[in-house]
Amino acid sequence: MRNIIGAALCAFAALAQAATAQTPVADLAKPPPGAQHFLITSTGGRHGESWIWRDADGALRGRESMNLRGQVFETDARAVQDANGMLRTLDVRGVTPQGDAAETFALDGAQARWKSPVDTGATALAEPRFYVALGGPAATSAWLLERVLASPDKTLKLLPSGALAADRLTSIEVGAGSAKKTVTAWALTGLSPSPIVVWANADNTFFGLAQGLTWLPDGYQGDTQRLEDAQAAALAARMPELARRLARTPTAPVVFKNVRLYDADARAFREGRTVVVRDGKIAAVGRAGLVRIPKGAEIIDGAGKTLLPGLWDCHMHVGDDFTGIQELSLGVTSVRDPGNDDGRTMDRRARAAKGELLFPNVYASSLIDGKGPYTAQVANVAESQEQAIALVRRAKDNGFVGVKFYGTLNPDWLKPAIAEAHRLGLHVHGHIPAGIRPMDAIADGYDEITHINWIIMQAMPDDVIKVSNGFARFEGPGRYAKDVDLDAAPMQGMLAEMARKQIASDPTMVAFEGIYVAEGGKISPAYAPFVGTMPATTERALLQGGFAVPKDLTRADYLKSWAKMVELLGRMHKAGIPIVAGTDGSGIELVHELEIYVEAGMSPADALATATIAPAKLVGQDAKTGSIKVGKAADLVLVEGDPSTRIGDLRQTRIVMLGGKMLDADALRAAAGFAGRPK
Repeated sequence: MRNIIGAALCAFAALAQAATAQTPVADLAKPPPGAQHFLITSTGGRHGESWIWRDADGALRGRESMNLRGQVFETDARAVQDANGMLRTLDVRGVTPQGDAAETFALDGAQARWKSPVDTGATALAEPRFYVALGGPAATSAWLLERVLASPDKTLKLLPSGALAADRLTSIEVGAGSAKKTVTAWALTGLSPSPIVVWANADNTFFGLAQGLTWLPDGYQGDTQRLEDAQAAALAARMPELARRLARTPTAPVVFKNVRLYDADARAFREGRTVVVRDGKIAAVGRAGLVRIPKGAEIIDGAGKTLLPGLWDCHMHVGDDFTGIQELSLGVTSVRDPGNDDGRTMDRRARAAKGELLFPNVYASSLIDGKGPYTAQVANVAESQEQAIALVRRAKDNGFVGVKFYGTLNPDWLKPAIAEAHRLGLHVHGHIPAGIRPMDAIADGYDEITHINWIIMQAMPDDVIKVSNGFARFEGPGRYAKDVDLDAAPMQGMLAEMARKQIASDPTMVAFEGIYVAEGGKISPAYAPFVGTMPATTERALLQGGFAVPKDLTRADYLKSWAKMVELLGRMHKAGIPIVAGTDGSGIELVHELEIYVEAGMSPADALATATIAPAKLVGQDAKTGSIKVGKAADLVLVEGDPSTRIGDLRQTRIVMLGGKMLDADALRAAAGFAGRPK
């Protein structure tokens, strides 16, 4: 799934879509002998390769081939530089999951023109600017990095708009023998809300990228962990000062006076309430005028505002340290991370406990998958039943609250692995391994099914189920969901069984709206309120739209299938199936996730329960948090407006409390890289 950071990494991850006549893959450039060769890898294995070279005429060239769990990227690029090192021309060709990747740029004197899959533009330049490709191979990013590092002040004006700055982080030695060299990590700001770390050689040429999915020169894959550790440590060193600046521990009780209050336990809004917080706990809750206000208390006027329990994002793959600041700015005080680099997760947990990192409470699952071409990028890989069980035990030993199984895991290993997880008190959720259906996973012991596509997968044809760990997990529901009868078997039987066993669902509706509904050139409703507050390159990347529709279908077919999934969500809620809200994105999509829940038939109060008390119960933390109740942790968010009638008002955060610490939402937004409040 894409997120805001992934979108800003479009030049690094080569995400693009249709523009003009698509170039056949066979006609894309062939790397010559001697071209720089990069492998695209992760803990899940090898995903593809990339090349960078110069033609005899001096033109810059790049070629990339990647298969990311069934999502195929085949692109090339050709560029010519001017005397300033800026691009004079650029041509990107090829195909991605969104369709045709064709993109062109040309500089004629001071006149710049471009056409991408999402926009067409022209402008007269008063000063040199570097055109940032929307897509293409990693070569386009290498050229961008090399140009900013060639600048004396390490800054660069960009086209279509924006500016880039490079800040040196750290240097380490990589390789061995004659291949040993020193490489330097540079933090690039201006492309996304949080920094993007890229590694350069001693001569300031592109060395690679190591951020979960890695692009490294062939032969340096053994240095991946060292690179990731070094850049993480360098960024971590900056976080304690940020935590001290953004968080304030009150020296007196804090009183939220005369607020509208969301009672998550009752799933109701209460008018005219006063809440007292003392020593990080909720000390009193009651009608305004009846609650005694402590002497010397810090009083916050709640007129026109709503006080809610801190929100939860129940499906947030934490990207970096800045993710926490962004989440807190949105009122998210708790996150369920359903799969990540376990080492990074444990490191963040330790630093947050020491006060060195400002971060929401994180309840993490360890991701377990099998070995194959579609293995998840950050998976712990099991090649036997014994290894799968051992990984479950390791998750418990490492302090994780759950395990998440994935699509390439041998389904025969599920039942014994789940039995061990339950014996250890771990929550079990995930994708459905290829070859079986959701009901099979429930029978084996799943406590929760992740994503709405896996719910409706129960009704998919056998040929989809057999290969559901690849692209079929998207294309199958997009093709067939529109024709599924929700009143008949197999869906009725499945919903009844989920309700009976209280099998939860983390539907991540925004992720699938982005796949089936979004059109190239138009901003998704999930991101529209944030337009104007994000870096220009991020906002442009968010225009890419959903996956290309198969030739024998139309976008209207996908829209009908999406509508059926929204209807399915409403049926699940009415059946009493526990729903927990998650984004599988950057996190800023959470409020729109709840807007979709309201569209599906939930009341705003019921929708809010999915992002407060329901996830707290799911991970066994409802005695400590999830609602505004005396004795619970002061995880709170004060918003301007009335989400009981306009749930979108949840975006208007003003004050956030994390365990009683006071946080200013506007200051958090600025620190997270946003230029202002969302609309």
